[in-house]
Amino acid sequence: MEIFSDVRNILRLLSGLWVTLRISLTAVGLSVPFGVAFGLLMTWKNPVCKVLSRIILEFVRIMPQLVLLFLAYFGVTRAFGWNLSGGTASVIVFAVWGTAELGDLTRGAIASIPKHQFESAYALGLSKLHVYLNVILPQTVRRLIPPAINLVTRMIKTTSLVVLIGVVEVLKVGQQIIEANRYTFPKAAVAVYLVIFFLYFAACYPISLAAKKLEKRMNG
Repeated sequence: MEIFSDVRNILRLLSGLWVTLRISLTAVGLSVPFGVAFGLLMTWKNPVCKVLSRIILEFVRIMPQLVLLFLAYFGVTRAFGWNLSGGTASVIVFAVWGTAELGDLTRGAIASIPKHQFESAYALGLSKLHVYLNVILPQTVRRLIPPAINLVTRMIKTTSLVVLIGVVEVLKVGQQIIEANRYTFPKAAVAVYLVIFFLYFAACYPISLAAKKLEKRMNG
């Protein structure tokens, strides 16, 4: 741990962690509304909507996130002449991934609600919009909290892949510190990666705790 006697190394890792959190949480913020909307779309009985949504979901699921990053950063930018930064491409890819995953979670949550609740709400004269806003979505949110939080932590951890398209996040900063001190501290890699591990833990664990408390409050 002697390498961290220089406070600047700690500050650099924290700045890298901020980049990681900024990308992942921005993607999460975009994924929530689009994911819920996508999930509602998947529940429609229109066959065209069902087929298209299933194709989109399977494409995003089957394609590794790393390939999606390469497609967005190297492929699309060159094909259309767009000038996307690594950070912007990362946000787009993770937002698309999060939208697809959260959409499927939303679809599953809605499908798990007993049909008689729909029928009872319609029997009371509520419109389809009011049924979803006042009856279905509140229950859907309760069912979504545990898997959605798991998705958030997965997105934070998977953001480490953006190092491969040149984004200087916490893992890249750690590699730079190791390289810059390879002669002074030749065994620094273990200490640096251990600190990175604890930084990821510190970022993800409070989210899990908050989710558990929120779930208990909503179910209480």
